[in-house]
Amino acid sequence: MEDKIKYEMEFPIQVSPSLLYQYISTPSGLSEWYADNVNSRGEYYTFIWAESEERAKLLSKKSPERIKFRWVEDEGEDFYFELRIQVDEITKDVSLMVTDFAEEDEVEEGKMLWENMISNLKSILGSV
Repeated sequence: MEDKIKYEMEFPIQVSPSLLYQYISTPSGLSEWYADNVNSRGEYYTFIWAESEERAKLLSKKSPERIKFRWVEDEGEDFYFELRIQVDEITKDVSLMVTDFAEEDEVEEGKMLWENMISNLKSILGSV
């Protein structure tokens, strides 16, 4: 398998961390902005889009900070995607940190996809 490259992105979001956590950690929250529909059964989440369906295993979850998944197709690899809420101790500014992996020629495409999805999330949350 071709090596994937890890990349991280930061998105400032003007919303309470607890509300943001609901949108990144629950099937109903993820269905609002990440996929058309999300179902969970135990530690497995199924992400459904118009043309496809992908399963991911929940690797870790820490309320109200972060959630980490690995796509089932990447089983046995060190690849994952993580959504982490970061709050600046001084300013109390909230950011959503995204960590993901992509093949070298797909990193820019992956970043654009995240930018679009986080833009959807911000508009749902009223944080433009």
